[in-house]
Amino acid sequence: MSKAAIIVENLDKVYKLYDKPADRLKEALGLSKVPKYKEHFALNDVSIKVETGQTVGIIGTNGSGKSTILKIITGVLSPTAGKVEINGRISALLELGAGFNMEYTGIENVYLNGTMIGFSREEIDAKLDDILAFADIGDFINQPVKTYSSGMFVRLAFAVAINIEPEILIVDEALSVGDVFFQSKCYKKFEEFKKMGKTILFVSHDLSSISKYCDKVVLLDKGRKLAEGEPKEIVDMYKKVLVNQLDIEDNAKEKEAEIKHADSAVSVDAGNDFWKSYMAQNPNIVEYGEKQAEIIDYGIWDENDNLSNVIEKGSHCTFRMKVKCTQKIEEPIFAFTIKNLQGTEITGTNTFFEGVDTGVFDAGEERTIEFSQMMNLQGGEYLISLGCTGYIAGEFHVFHRLYDVCNLTVVSHKNTVGFYDMNSEVKVIE
Repeated sequence: MSKAAIIVENLDKVYKLYDKPADRLKEALGLSKVPKYKEHFALNDVSIKVETGQTVGIIGTNGSGKSTILKIITGVLSPTAGKVEINGRISALLELGAGFNMEYTGIENVYLNGTMIGFSREEIDAKLDDILAFADIGDFINQPVKTYSSGMFVRLAFAVAINIEPEILIVDEALSVGDVFFQSKCYKKFEEFKKMGKTILFVSHDLSSISKYCDKVVLLDKGRKLAEGEPKEIVDMYKKVLVNQLDIEDNAKEKEAEIKHADSAVSVDAGNDFWKSYMAQNPNIVEYGEKQAEIIDYGIWDENDNLSNVIEKGSHCTFRMKVKCTQKIEEPIFAFTIKNLQGTEITGTNTFFEGVDTGVFDAGEERTIEFSQMMNLQGGEYLISLGCTGYIAGEFHVFHRLYDVCNLTVVSHKNTVGFYDMNSEVKVIE
């Protein structure tokens, strides 16, 4: 038996896509001699090896096959081709509560779910107190699950999966359930698993967690494995995928050599293309203004002067906007703001606050405005807003505003309390 906990070899998962339901019916009844479907490879010749005791992360854009491969490993889905070998008992944090019976009480579902995972009643009995304490839903444990709030439901489901203490833990975006206190408890348990030498396979969009916890990271894109390696190397490569600058071609060996030495993002001299075309843009931008001046382009640059939505905490970065005037204006005010996903303005500034003399813009003139700073926000996801305003004949006018134009992902190896890192120097003096 192999010492590796998980071995995935040449895995394919193919779905048949039909243009209309009638085509599916005709094929099922054998009435069509010509195939009416197109093949979609959710996974295409993917191989992954997870050694016992390793924490391996899988990252990739939506639709890259991350959840599909976890479902095949855990037996929820069957592969079209290839094989999977598992050496150890698995607990999976995928679709939390998927095996729960809504008519059963919480305590009954603990035993039902534990049995489905593969544990005996005696083993569940031994862990019951830990499960109930972790879920912390009080007397509701004796009530039917259908009466639970969504928060209580996922707390119980998470508590069952995490406290059984399997040999292999499979996690798919499940560490951010419940309130902040419960999330803290989840991460602490996750760290305990890692210290105990458990094998962990971890899928997340949270690049900070991937960088912090994983020994190795696998990058998937459109069902194919692009590369695997050290977290920083693969996260840098993922930044290039996010701005559509990794070409996936069939001659994989030739491209693999290029990919391994690729820069993490796009050079500032990206031809005649718009900078914003390389950003992960919001399809629902809120835009308004009188358009005496218009923001025609924007982008985020990392410390290596590469276009990227992903910035490492503690590194230098630059926000740029390109503005074109339709009429002569004097002393326009340019601004950028960073908000969290809940819409709270975290920080931002403008040329007026900074005491910058922007001068006179003539009609038809284009200029670039840049804001450069150290990135000291905590790791997480944020939204960027841009604005151009000013005064005409003493009256304030909004020339152009773009709210939530693109996202900003901050990758952090160390988060502190709140939104911002104070960069404290800590000493213990005897």
